[in-house]
Amino acid sequence: MPAYSRSQRLNVLGFLSRQGKLIYHSTTDTVTTEVVIEAFDHFITCKSPDNFAIVAMDNASVHRSALFQRKRQEWLNQRVYVIYLSSYSPELNLIEILWRKVKYEWLPLTAYESFHSLRHHVQKVLSGYGREYRISFV
Repeated sequence: MPAYSRSQRLNVLGFLSRQGKLIYHSTTDTVTTEVVIEAFDHFITCKSPDNFAIVAMDNASVHRSALFQRKRQEWLNQRVYVIYLSSYSPELNLIEILWRKVKYEWLPLTAYESFHSLRHHVQKVLSGYGREYRISFV
């Protein structure tokens, strides 16, 4: 009998502005508070220090942990403010609209042939966002 093998998983965390700027962080790790904090820290290094950012998030437990709450205070000093959306309102979260487009419209069926192919196609779509792939929020 073959040993149990868990399939690989690709997780992408992203920050999307109404003006169309996308900053994303991908990982094959389980999404923990530490992974979310790593994505936020990456976002902060990419944004202009003079710009103020409001990040709208869902109420996932990793976004509400004590460690995350401590980091929220630190991020305020870097002009990043975190707000939480109402429960069960993914339509208010711009990044959820993007993920839906990526998954159901922009990824070709061939992307799902292998994990390597999936990573390649996701990277292609996300790096092409704003040029080849667009969403208008106007």
